Amino acid sequence: MTSSLVPLLPRPAWIKVRAPQGERYQRLHGLMRGLGLHTVCEEARCPNLGDCWSRGTATFMILGDVCTRACGFCAVKTGLGLPPDPGEPGRVADAVVRMGLRHAVITSVNRDDQKDGGARLFAACIREIRARVPACAVEVLIPDFKGAWDALEIVIEAAPDILNHNTETVPRLYRTVRPGARFQRSLELLRRSHASGLLTKSGIMVGLGEEVAEVEETIRRIREAGTQVLTVGQYLRPTPAHLPVARYWEPVEFERIRAFALSLGYLHVEAGPLVRSSYHAEEQVPTR
Repeated sequence: MTSSLVPLLPRPAWIKVRAPQGERYQRLHGLMRGLGLHTVCEEARCPNLGDCWSRGTATFMILGDVCTRACGFCAVKTGLGLPPDPGEPGRVADAVVRMGLRHAVITSVNRDDQKDGGARLFAACIREIRARVPACAVEVLIPDFKGAWDALEIVIEAAPDILNHNTETVPRLYRTVRPGARFQRSLELLRRSHASGLLTKSGIMVGLGEEVAEVEETIRRIREAGTQVLTVGQYLRPTPAHLPVARYWEPVEFERIRAFALSLGYLHVEAGPLVRSSYHAEEQVPTR
């Protein structure tokens, strides 16, 4: 995927964060393992894990921890996973109760081996959390379901508080960064979700070789699909086997991107070096 001859760029000071630690982190980590659950916070090595968990936000990763795709930026394992577990939504809801979450984010690996791409399990998680913790906002970060719009409808009908689908990068880099995805397919998913009346959200990474003009055009096209919330963060190479960082964007550049996106009519924009899909997610939807 990458060459050993690609020089490694030293991480600038504004990228460095403290590793999650402390009694609360250890307790929650143990809870996840005890319930047999995965979080994308851990699997994708998110730098904000400690901050988000302390804020009462967590991102559960359902449908296992093995993805059927092999994106160049992602640390999640690739292969064929186990069959979907019908008991998983109940365990997710149990974790929401025990963690006292105010905002639960449900995402998944890609499951292209499943006819519905895992849509029914997403819907079941939404219903279980609503039944157990009505005051908890539920956000879903869904895959593209390979363009199976009947699968998308299953999730839409469960009425999450916010529907997120990340476009990840500029169209020119899709073949390298997201070889199993299509930019137009992602835009159509966002358009359909917005047309259904849901609050919609998307996110992109920078630092993979894109130009500023490309980023701005991508953000414009995402907005034209009706998307209301946007996240923009710095790509961080999870292992030497993944795509190298082309450059680190400076904080002032993220400020400019945020101002540009807001000028297009986005309701909420999070842009910064350490921003990820669930960063400050609890601030992006009305209190239930």
